Amino acid sequence: MSEASVASALEGILGSLSQCLNAESAKRVAEFRISPAIQTRVDELAARANDGLLSDDERTEYEALINAADFVAILKLKAQRQLEAGVR
Repeated sequence: MSEASVASALEGILGSLSQCLNAESAKRVAEFRISPAIQTRVDELAARANDGLLSDDERTEYEALINAADFVAILKLKAQRQLEAGVR
C-alpha cells in the first residue's frame, strides 16, 4: 500500500471517528499532550536514529511511537476543527 493510500485510509477513519466527539470530548482530544516520559523516550530514540544506532527492537518501538503520534495529531486537528465549527 502506498503512503498516499495509507494517508487516505487514515484520513477516512479519523474523519469518521472525529464525528463521534461531542464538544467536551473534542476539547479534551484537542488539548491532549503525551506524557513527559514518553516524549523523553521519543527524543532518545530520535537521537539514536539520527546517529544510526537503533537496534531492531528500538526501530520497531520508534516507528510505533511515530505512527501513534501521527494518528493523535490528525485526530487532534479534526477535533479542533469541530470545535471551531461549533460542535455541540
